[in-house]
Amino acid sequence: MTTAAVTTAAVKAVLIALACLAASLPAWAGNQKEEALADSVRLALSNAIKDARPPTPVFRDEAARQRFNQWLATMSGRLKRKLPDEQLRTEFLTTAWYEATRAGLDPGLVLGLIQVESAYRKYAVSMVGARGYMQVMPFWTGVIGDNNRRALFDMQTNLRYGCAILRMYIDMEAGSLYLALGRYNGSRGRPEYPNAVLAAWKKWEM
Repeated sequence: MTTAAVTTAAVKAVLIALACLAASLPAWAGNQKEEALADSVRLALSNAIKDARPPTPVFRDEAARQRFNQWLATMSGRLKRKLPDEQLRTEFLTTAWYEATRAGLDPGLVLGLIQVESAYRKYAVSMVGARGYMQVMPFWTGVIGDNNRRALFDMQTNLRYGCAILRMYIDMEAGSLYLALGRYNGSRGRPEYPNAVLAAWKKWEM
């Protein structure tokens, strides 16, 4: 083997190792459990993730629009280090706000959960196979979707699944965010994950 070939092989090995390292993080990767769902719940979730319209915020008045723009500017400044590309950062925050609001969730809570779950890495894959920003388990695409697991790496799809699932868990837990977060992570009843997300949420409050 020539020196050039050896060098090329070494570079490829390093790239593969870096990709594996990136995919294996973060420490709090989601591990939602597949469980029996009432048909009404399954239908509601399925309907929640089917709407493919782009995340275009709609405001009831100019004051609401101004509040959103202020939120977007503030969060963009805080997220700049993680997502340096301005266009991507704006698209991500707009989508996160849209999907969180659509599911009746505080956008800051969703950003805190993403911080803990994936550290804002679109292609993060956990050791148990959870994918994307909100570390959604692939089995959900079969339970409420079209079995397209690759779609979980799409920004809006991932955020929509994650927000819809978290909303369902909150409803299942009669409004208890603490228990819902534990269920989202597959660690219901343990304090570590809910406490981590709640602490991260504080960093994303206005």
